[in-house]
Amino acid sequence: MAPRRPQGAGAFPKAVEPPVTLPAESGELYAALDLGTNSCRMLIARPSGSQFVVVDSFSKAVQLGLGLEASGRLSRASIGRAVQALQICRRKIELHGVKRMRLVATEACRRARNGRDFTRLVRRETGLPLEIIDPEEEARLAVISCAPLVTPKSEQVLVVDIGGGSTELVWIDLTEVPPPDRARAIMRLSAGFNADQGGQPAARVVDWISVPLGVATLKDQFADVEDDAARFALMSWYFEEKLAGFAPYAAGTPPEGVQIIGTSGTVTTVAACHLGLKRYDRTRVDGLTMSTAQIDAVIRNYLALGPDGRRADPRIGRDRHTLIMSGAAILQTLMRVWPTDRLSVADRGLREGLLYAQMAADGVLSEGGMI
Repeated sequence: MAPRRPQGAGAFPKAVEPPVTLPAESGELYAALDLGTNSCRMLIARPSGSQFVVVDSFSKAVQLGLGLEASGRLSRASIGRAVQALQICRRKIELHGVKRMRLVATEACRRARNGRDFTRLVRRETGLPLEIIDPEEEARLAVISCAPLVTPKSEQVLVVDIGGGSTELVWIDLTEVPPPDRARAIMRLSAGFNADQGGQPAARVVDWISVPLGVATLKDQFADVEDDAARFALMSWYFEEKLAGFAPYAAGTPPEGVQIIGTSGTVTTVAACHLGLKRYDRTRVDGLTMSTAQIDAVIRNYLALGPDGRRADPRIGRDRHTLIMSGAAILQTLMRVWPTDRLSVADRGLREGLLYAQMAADGVLSEGGMI
């Protein structure tokens, strides 16, 4: 399956309005749900100044895409797990009286022949308006969620979102934006990658790509390779092949002033292992800068542990030990291809982007919009 990419200036979507259209009230709660290939995650939050405050959350591995590579369909068992998780989310939404929400599904539902049937089943069983979003919108939401981590000195930004079923990469040129305004310029992309910025200095999206390989789908491609190190090398090589048409990859040496921001469970797990955290601490991980050498050291340790050692390592976690090497192969490939020596770690993603886009559309965030 070829990576999806823009074919011209009109290929980037405008911001999609939340499905609920009642006017927002002061202090009203918002919900954002991301049903991916591996996990179901939700945040419920209240706007607060230029940010938002999370009042409740939910996260569970549902393995919606399990078996999808072979069958092309979401299995009955996977659907059952997802619906069960969504029922919990529905009860939380009702408990908090949430009226404004955006609930989205990504790559597994995009690829599955019965993806649309699944969303209709969800509506019937839970009452939740789950929608399947395009890769373009998934990339845009990941970008705006990471905007607060953009440094004033960054002239070029590569945002990498490693999901369960796909990996989104967005290359942004900030050379026309004054350094103090660069994070805000990226936030303004919530209106769409090609939206009119009203005469303000604009962040320019040079290129983007959605590679239909994430931690779950890449793992499945090489499930029959028994040797751990050989499997890792093959995953890395295979992923790099899919980058051939991406403009920054084709250009070779990256320009000066590049900042890579990585958002995913893979990136935050690698960061937590680097820090030696016995218990995950978002405040220490989100915004952390890691060097390529530090990332490589963690990955070498994963390989040395082997499958049994990774399964027993509490820093990796029971839900991620089977997926960490495919995610590490993607991450290490990207750091090798664009040797900037530094990665900014983001513990944020689609849900935060969904919340920001809803609140920005309603005008309930103060100027700046920094998540």
